[in-house]
Amino acid sequence: MCLAVPMKLIKRDGDIGVVELGGVTREVSLMMMPDARVGEYLIIHAGFAIQRLDEEEARQTLELFRQMGEDIEGELNPENDKPSQS
Repeated sequence: MCLAVPMKLIKRDGDIGVVELGGVTREVSLMMMPDARVGEYLIIHAGFAIQRLDEEEARQTLELFRQMGEDIEGELNPENDKPSQS
C-alpha cells in the first residue's frame, strides 16, 4: 500500500526540493509541480510532489493520520483497551 503525505517545502533547487514533517526531511522531485514555492504544503507520493494544499487542509489530514495510528495501535495491542480490574 502506498500513502501520500502532506509535507512543507522548506528548500528548493530547480526540480529538487526538501520537504519536512515533524522534524524529518526528505528530498523530493518537483518536476510535476514546477511552480511550487518554499513554505507551501505539498502532497508527497513516492518521492514526488503531486499536489498543493493549504495549511489547514494539511493540518486536518495529519490529524486524521494521527487518529488512524491510534486505531491501528489499539488493534495491534488489544490489551491496552481492556478495562482495568479494580
